[in-house]
Amino acid sequence: MKASIYKSEIAGKVIAPSSKSYTIRGLMCAALAKGESEIMHPLSSDDTEAAINVLRQVGVGVCQEEDLWRISGGNFHQPDTDLFCGESAATLRFMTAICSLIPGKCKLCPGSSLAKRPVEPLVQALRQLGVDCLYRDEEASIVVEGGGLRGGVAELPGNVSSQFVSALLLIAPLAEEGVRIRLTTLLASKPFVLMTLDCLQRFGMKIKASEDFREFEVLKQTYKPAKYRVEGDWSSASYLLALGAICGEVEAENLNPKSLQGDKIILDFLRDMGAWVEVNKNSVVVRKSKLNAIRADLSDCIDLLPTMAVLAAVADGESEFITIERARIKESNRVSALREGLERMGIKVREEGNKLTVTGSEPKGSVIDTKSDHRIAMAFSILGSVAGETIIDGAECVSKTFPQFWNVLKSIGGKVEINGK
Repeated sequence: MKASIYKSEIAGKVIAPSSKSYTIRGLMCAALAKGESEIMHPLSSDDTEAAINVLRQVGVGVCQEEDLWRISGGNFHQPDTDLFCGESAATLRFMTAICSLIPGKCKLCPGSSLAKRPVEPLVQALRQLGVDCLYRDEEASIVVEGGGLRGGVAELPGNVSSQFVSALLLIAPLAEEGVRIRLTTLLASKPFVLMTLDCLQRFGMKIKASEDFREFEVLKQTYKPAKYRVEGDWSSASYLLALGAICGEVEAENLNPKSLQGDKIILDFLRDMGAWVEVNKNSVVVRKSKLNAIRADLSDCIDLLPTMAVLAAVADGESEFITIERARIKESNRVSALREGLERMGIKVREEGNKLTVTGSEPKGSVIDTKSDHRIAMAFSILGSVAGETIIDGAECVSKTFPQFWNVLKSIGGKVEINGK
């Protein structure tokens, strides 16, 4: 699918989609709680549907009503077929851990892009807790012989993916013994672990974490069913707010200014660049402003790299983004994908191992290869709204987290044609 973007004058109010990360965490906690839980205002997208499909295969009841999902959890059984997790890294990693609780064999399989992303540190940590599991490199699958979560001490790196830590925290309360998780390196993307702890608390769990988040202690506990409300997604909202900063005015509703989500820092970044930002109780307004270059450490908000890179492309001066190495192991190598796309649009870019430097100027239209990465597609649609005559190739990939993105963009003045219409 191709999306053609033309110069646009943006003005309007939008509703930010619900958080993908919180929706999947809510689903997993509800699945672990015996009884019926409710997920209110969930996100319906490719990733959350992947989570639902896998949970249903292992005995979790999911009734999807409009804006409300009823989850019947606590009664797992061995699946009849392989568990296909699509391109959802959270589903693959969280379910790898949860399968340790399910008697019998579970085989988890990723989609083609997800197969390139790391999972072995999690498998090794699960083995330390008494789980019989194996990563099959030749087919990128994971086989778990469940029913043997002993517990004890697990050590793993904290700087590869916070999802490994979150996966262990989800199952730790159900281990036969207590669980102690020790990180051998500093924790990256700490806000995502805070989100996991927040979700666990809402389902009755109590977790002890050290001040530096290098060690977690979990005693044996029982999940309690809950009514869980999902807040808006700051990652998805970042594209809409960036659009307001460079193309007109956008008010994004359904956003919690006190959220634990790391990508809420987009507000600080926009202000630092000189954008006009107004924060209300449940919404944020951003108006077109003259932007200045910025230097930002993205270690706790790596998903903001595409948004920040396109903002830097139209800002005065040279912007520098550091601690971005993990962006290379997302849905695409985002660092290289951004460099390639920005250069096609006439923007000077310098890519280094852990740093990306962008020199702002006047972008020109081009054809952008999204690499099947939803964040690359959405970010370059923002820049295309300034440059005009921009084609986003592989535009359907936004369905991973924001299926209505193109319609939302049109609703506030974005000049968009899908496949020439």
